[in-house]
Amino acid sequence: MNIQSLAGQWHFRQAGTAEWLPGSVPGGVHTDLIALDKLPDPFVADNEKQVMWVAEQDWEYRLRFTPDAAVAKEDKVFLVCDGLDTLAEVTFNGQNLGNTDNMFRQYRWEVKDLLQAGENELAILFRSPVRYITQEQARRPLRGVTQAIEGNPHIRKAPCQFGWDWGPQLPPIGIWQDIRLEGRSAARLADVHLRQAHEHGSVAVSAALAVERWRDALLKATLRVIAPNGETQEVVETLHDSHATLALAVTNPQLWWPNGYGPQPLYQVEVLLEQGDTMVDHRTFQLGLRTIELRQMPDEWGKSFTFAVNGVPIFAKGSNWIPADSFPTRLTDAFLEQLIRDAAATHQNMLRVWGGGFYEEERFYDLCDRYGILVWQDFIFSCAIYPLNDAAFLENVRVEVEENVRRLRHRASLALWCGNNEMEWGWESWGWAKPAMTAEQMAALQELAASFPPVRLLLEAAANINVLDGWEELKAAYDRFFHELLPTWVAALDPDRAYWPSSPSSDTPFRNVNGQEQGDAHYWDVWHGRKPFTAYRDQYPRFMSEFGFQALPPLATIRTYAAKADWNMTSYIMEHHQRNQAGNGLIIAQMTDNYRMPTDFPSLVYTSLVLQAEGIRYGVEHWRRHCNRVSGTLYWQLNDCWPVASWSSLDYFGRWKALQYAARRFYAPVLLSLYDHDAQIEVHVTNDRREAWSGTVRWTLETVDGEIIGRGEEIVNARQQADTTICTLDFREQVNDGNQRRLVFVCELHHGATLVGTSLATFVPNKHLELADPQIVATVRQEGEQLVIELTAPTLARFVELSLDGADAVFSDNYFDLPARRSRSVTTPLPAGWTLPQVQAALQVRSLYDAFAR
Repeated sequence: MNIQSLAGQWHFRQAGTAEWLPGSVPGGVHTDLIALDKLPDPFVADNEKQVMWVAEQDWEYRLRFTPDAAVAKEDKVFLVCDGLDTLAEVTFNGQNLGNTDNMFRQYRWEVKDLLQAGENELAILFRSPVRYITQEQARRPLRGVTQAIEGNPHIRKAPCQFGWDWGPQLPPIGIWQDIRLEGRSAARLADVHLRQAHEHGSVAVSAALAVERWRDALLKATLRVIAPNGETQEVVETLHDSHATLALAVTNPQLWWPNGYGPQPLYQVEVLLEQGDTMVDHRTFQLGLRTIELRQMPDEWGKSFTFAVNGVPIFAKGSNWIPADSFPTRLTDAFLEQLIRDAAATHQNMLRVWGGGFYEEERFYDLCDRYGILVWQDFIFSCAIYPLNDAAFLENVRVEVEENVRRLRHRASLALWCGNNEMEWGWESWGWAKPAMTAEQMAALQELAASFPPVRLLLEAAANINVLDGWEELKAAYDRFFHELLPTWVAALDPDRAYWPSSPSSDTPFRNVNGQEQGDAHYWDVWHGRKPFTAYRDQYPRFMSEFGFQALPPLATIRTYAAKADWNMTSYIMEHHQRNQAGNGLIIAQMTDNYRMPTDFPSLVYTSLVLQAEGIRYGVEHWRRHCNRVSGTLYWQLNDCWPVASWSSLDYFGRWKALQYAARRFYAPVLLSLYDHDAQIEVHVTNDRREAWSGTVRWTLETVDGEIIGRGEEIVNARQQADTTICTLDFREQVNDGNQRRLVFVCELHHGATLVGTSLATFVPNKHLELADPQIVATVRQEGEQLVIELTAPTLARFVELSLDGADAVFSDNYFDLPARRSRSVTTPLPAGWTLPQVQAALQVRSLYDAFAR
């Protein structure tokens, strides 16, 4: 076996033009043109509009190369393309090899007979995806999201690349993954299926092999398992046909756990295929030993939806993952690891790979394995009606599913296969189908409508629903695909992993999709429905897989796309970088419900960040208090694909928004939270740990300037993996109309001398608090490579924000409350090349008071 990489410098041109330009593979047309200064940065201002023509054209890529002698002498030589995006015609030395139409698939052609001793030419013509979907949409209209270029369900390409309510319309074109020549003799490993069976403190690791042979040669296979400490076990077997299963027992296994529940030891598994002393093929896998299941058990509320690892139920704490760049080949290994590491640093243990993007590359799952991040993996279908009644489309998808399930099924981090994103909800509630009524029901409604105008208006609206021709067949095809075909394929390929038909779903097709009794839910009434954050407390889903609220990105990010003259929420550029049509208005509306109007644009940015963090905190704390009923929360969303106002907690550049800091607090293994209503407060401690936890709660009722009205202390004995009510306090006698604007409840959770958490409740909205200038004093000292910042204030400072002008610093805590006459210590790494005096000059501190007081 010999491999020759074809990655590196190629040449490309717009089809029909003469000039060939240098380009990079993996890469794409947009990034190549940007590198040559022939295209403006699409992320600046409204340059997106100036570059949309790129995806409307055809493009050619060409490589001239000499094959390695070692590759050429093998029995067979294959051209292997791991990712072509998307509509490609592949030609090798003038011979057409075939066409591609799926960016999620690997394509392989035998080219041994086409190889030449000297120079060879590989040419790939990419057809415009925009022209293709426009033509197909005219021929057969389908439904998709309104923010996208119409017709994207017709093509197997990342849906969000055509636009979404947080992403631009910039569909890439090019060779987006590895491309190579593979020289092989005798045979190859066509498939390796690793499985593990846990019993009596031992794990049986097995590898089912499918071997493609070209010679009647004697082959032997080796299964080798290397423990984290380097200890090696192996088994060798002679192959008599094209299929074999090798197995060995790992005694005293080191089990893999999700983040926060234990370590993530990883074994290396090698599968070798040899003819005599010659290596014919080999595969290497990263394997975590663990069991995983989705428990759906009847209970007093309906049916649970709980992931269990190694028999231990897990409260899923995480977020939704979208592609980290509109041009995915720009994503560096270092930045990808930073994003996953930052998720783990905030105690997250699950990411949902959302179905509007793509199946991620191996490096993503490698990191999730290493950092203990479970992966809820959507198949790539989202918010659209797909032609699932088309035989050719189905066959294309079948191969896509088979390849990606085979590729990912060994992953310790992979927790669930999910059919799609929000399509069942679309069929139930988005006007994709006409309401089903009997003649008798319709007659009764019409009779009622004659005397009750609202019913008449509803009937008129229903009559005007613009459904697609043939919607009944498309709905039936959806049902058949996601409830029969796809689960059958998955069960055959990966019997050790649960399948779920859609998100959200109650597994009762087209009925009660967001039900509270079973399944998972998406709750968007706070954002799209303009309900207050308190509405989260009305929701008790079994698993909350989507909910969210937007914020502007940090000002440093806004500076990358908007000039200072555009720093206004309703300016053209600010609205261009807000893809949810009502988004900026919704932010302002909730802001004025909760906070005073900021005095300038930087203060508006700050307040939007605080607003988002507080809203999501409110929901998560509620659901964690009900962890016996709710088994997980995944907020929307972790990351961005370009600089934009969005629901993310990490912006496009990886800058931490206030929500990311809040997540580190509300996803802490031991959480202090308050349930407050009518001047009554319940103090809760939620303990995710696998053992009980003890500590102390200390509380005060005090004025904003620190005068103590009442205080108390409670011993905490928090049960394992449960919520414990520590105390219930009634302040209705102490709090009245005359003092409620100046009173706050401050609660601290201590473990010995360590402050574990702080929670603060007010008796009026933040906008009505009588806050004074906190006059925060910040002193900075250096301890090794760490900066220690001590903060004190004579009066309450809400949502204290720290920043270093000129550096993207991540602090041990930020956007926190600093009660009157207290001190807080915060750390951050010393920026490279900085001195302590530079830090002292660059440190900026502000609080909520500063956002509105002038």
